[in-house]
Amino acid sequence: MSTHEPSPLDPWDGTPAHARAMQDMLARRVIVRDGFRKPPRLVAGVSVAMEDDGTRTRAVAVLVDPESLDLIDAQIAHVSATTKYVPGFLSFQVMPALLRVLDMLPHMPDLVLVDGDGIAHPQRFGLASHFGVVTGLPTIGVGQKLLLGTAADLHQVRGAYTPLREHGEQIGWVLRSKPEVAPVIVSPGHRVAMASTADMVMKFTADERMPEPLLLAQRF
Repeated sequence: MSTHEPSPLDPWDGTPAHARAMQDMLARRVIVRDGFRKPPRLVAGVSVAMEDDGTRTRAVAVLVDPESLDLIDAQIAHVSATTKYVPGFLSFQVMPALLRVLDMLPHMPDLVLVDGDGIAHPQRFGLASHFGVVTGLPTIGVGQKLLLGTAADLHQVRGAYTPLREHGEQIGWVLRSKPEVAPVIVSPGHRVAMASTADMVMKFTADERMPEPLLLAQRF
């Protein structure tokens, strides 16, 4: 009797037990080394939110020129939720909408910035990692608040960053993308090395706290 090898595209049945089993399996597939085109020709920003009292997911994806940071294309997908929100497993609920909006883009990006965490996550498998493993795309997570870990005091100079660690393991960077405001938390999602993440995020950041691809996505 053959056993089924789990796939990143297997549907979630909506239960915490199944989500945890899939999370454990998929987290082992995360690659924390550079696997993206250098320099990237197209960079995407993706953001997702629940609406209509959690019954529908809105996902936004934008394509940006990595040099000028000009918007090339933007798409929005609205997908009805088929499962209820389970704390700790939001990425499973919103993944269908993210895959839908990615498919709507006219070109596949070389690198994706995700409004959410990568491996800076209790299970080392945040939204950016989940999206990266499922799609195979290189991803970086840009979180807006600290979920876990500790870091040294951060200088107020724009572009300063310091390691974020938990139990001695580095899980990301605390990055001062804009002086005098709260830093962002950046971490590898998939196919991006730890050493690359902070500098890549700053490369696509203009005058605001969030990098331009995510700022554009959030405006939708």
